[in-house]
Amino acid sequence: MRAPTIRDVADRAGVSKSLVSLVLRGSDQVRAEKREAVLRAVRELGYRPNAAARSLSEQRARPDSPPPATGAPVVGVLLHDLRNPWYVDLLDGLNSVLHSSGRHMLLADARLHRRVGQDPAGPFLDLGADGLVVVGTLPDPAALETVAARMPVVVAGARDPVPDAVDVVADDDEHGARLVTRHLLGLGHRRIAHLTGYGAVAELRRRGFEATMREAGPGHEALFAAGDLTEEGGYRATVRLLARAERPTAVFAVNDMTAVGVLSAAGELGLRVPDDLSVVGYDNTGISRLRHVWLTTVDGAGHEVGRRAARCLLDRLERPGGPGREHLAAPALEVRGTTARPPALTG
Repeated sequence: MRAPTIRDVADRAGVSKSLVSLVLRGSDQVRAEKREAVLRAVRELGYRPNAAARSLSEQRARPDSPPPATGAPVVGVLLHDLRNPWYVDLLDGLNSVLHSSGRHMLLADARLHRRVGQDPAGPFLDLGADGLVVVGTLPDPAALETVAARMPVVVAGARDPVPDAVDVVADDDEHGARLVTRHLLGLGHRRIAHLTGYGAVAELRRRGFEATMREAGPGHEALFAAGDLTEEGGYRATVRLLARAERPTAVFAVNDMTAVGVLSAAGELGLRVPDDLSVVGYDNTGISRLRHVWLTTVDGAGHEVGRRAARCLLDRLERPGGPGREHLAAPALEVRGTTARPPALTG
């Protein structure tokens, strides 16, 4: 779908291009009825001024201004939450492919934009970005559909429903949860707790855990406690779990940050990890690899997810159109120092 131009706005409003430019610049030299006609045409067409072109035009109009910088094409990256450490590897993989193709990555924090009431994807449309990669949980799906009609869009690291023309690249979360659960069952654990999260990714991880525990048969108990994907949430949920008369011998946390909270709670309650309690996280973030943490976790292939997302976007740029596809990277279990046989089987 072709993006509307200033010529389209002028034709719709029945005025000249120069008058449209005056209205968009906020000039007070335009009659009220003409201004309203232009603004109505802008709304009806969904026209967005190209910020880069506008800046270039303004620089040319000022003889004393420095020459404009000529940069490489830009790809927008809309990040759900800058605080999530798993995104570091994903962004590194994404940037490595985009850089090799001669494109710059322009990053924006979707959570911050939503908090101040701004359209998260708006700046990328204004700047005329080649395409958009949405990293993590989706913003408003309706807004994403509007953007996807104007430029190629790829979603990376999330499994929420997307518009038809949008590609999704993510980790196979359900399979990763199965790897964790089989590992703990193989060590002899029979009472295993899962600290859940929210969103489509967390639901898939719960589904994989539940299915594997059900397949293990009678004598195996699956426990659940709700978390919020944070260290504090993991700490509070673990305190509640470990207060049970028959506490679990192993805890599978929905992500590494939650697992760090589990480790903190276990330590405060006098439990040794892994001798008294086994703990597993998910994402294989840098935190999990710290020597004093050394967490057993699932490598969600963040770097590969980023690389694949970049390649999907480049393919869309070369061959526009067609239905979106889902690409799942294979996770791998990283066994470190926080899992062992349960206390009843040691010795």
